[in-house]
Amino acid sequence: MMKPSIYGLTFEQLTAWLLEFGHKKFRTTQVWEYLYRKRVTSFEEMTDVNPECLKVLEEHFAIQTLAEHTLQESADGTRKFLFKLSDGNLIETVLMRHKFGLSVCVTTQVGCNIGCSFCASGLLAKSRDLTSGEIVEQVMKAQLYLDQEQQGERVSHLVVMGIGEPFDNYTNLVDFLQVIKDHKGLAIGPRHITVSTSGLTKKIMDFADNDLGVNLAISLHAPNNELRTHIMKINRALPIEKLMEAIDYYLAKTKRRITLEYILLKDMNDQVEHALELVELIAGRGALVNVNLIPYNPVDEHSQYQRSEPESIRAFYDTVKKNGLSCSVRLEHGTDIDAACGQLRSKQIKASEDPVPQESAAR
Repeated sequence: MMKPSIYGLTFEQLTAWLLEFGHKKFRTTQVWEYLYRKRVTSFEEMTDVNPECLKVLEEHFAIQTLAEHTLQESADGTRKFLFKLSDGNLIETVLMRHKFGLSVCVTTQVGCNIGCSFCASGLLAKSRDLTSGEIVEQVMKAQLYLDQEQQGERVSHLVVMGIGEPFDNYTNLVDFLQVIKDHKGLAIGPRHITVSTSGLTKKIMDFADNDLGVNLAISLHAPNNELRTHIMKINRALPIEKLMEAIDYYLAKTKRRITLEYILLKDMNDQVEHALELVELIAGRGALVNVNLIPYNPVDEHSQYQRSEPESIRAFYDTVKKNGLSCSVRLEHGTDIDAACGQLRSKQIKASEDPVPQESAAR
């Protein structure tokens, strides 16, 4: 059985663990600095930590549990990593370059059960949750890549928008956020972190109660129940009315702005009448809501959906803005590689399962 990742322990959890094994509290600070500031990849590199302490840590934990399987490099600076987990499963992580800094998009589950009909992530059903350590290690792998390739640069922003539903892996998500935010480690500020959910209403309220200070984005993608249910099967159980109740709870509890994500699908949800419905749906929430319009990255298996025309995107954006609401269009990254979340993983798994020899398939 593989040892769990030491990255999965928060500072407080590591302190409690070391105390239980008879080691001094200050050892946590030493180990933490080696992990997140010096970014060692083996316990042997922690040269001034007590040998007995290192021995017990190595007996129970691993530092490296992810192996790079594939790396795709985009002309715009985006890097998409396909990592192999210790059990052989594959996950995706994306490093993106922005004017404001470098962000990493992490995955929280192996596969996804939410079943959004346009999404590449859900092509393969969820097989398990990632541990908090496996989520943290994705950020560490991206940072180590920067350390090797772009000396002096650091991951400054984080989005939890990769494969899986983060709130379906809630406990590990929260531990991951605590590790990433910790000022003694990577120290990524909470305002530089965004978690995206498809709309698990109870967890949205729990997230508000936890008061982690990070940003929340909700995948809405339609302004009414009929259309949203057609696009996202989760809407059958958690319709828009329940979602808006959870959003109102979050806004009242945190006083923090929320982002509503809206993927534009040609002739499906991208017309001016849809924009007007959306305006009506979120009316009264004013400056606390931002609509983020997302141009669709086509997926071969979902050929019924196409990318909206630029004119439709502009008309939708203008309609929302003219009605006094905050609206933006997401800047795209990695469009010359497997841009859609889950696409690279899906292709690799299918290639490995394909019984047709490559030579025959090419004919």
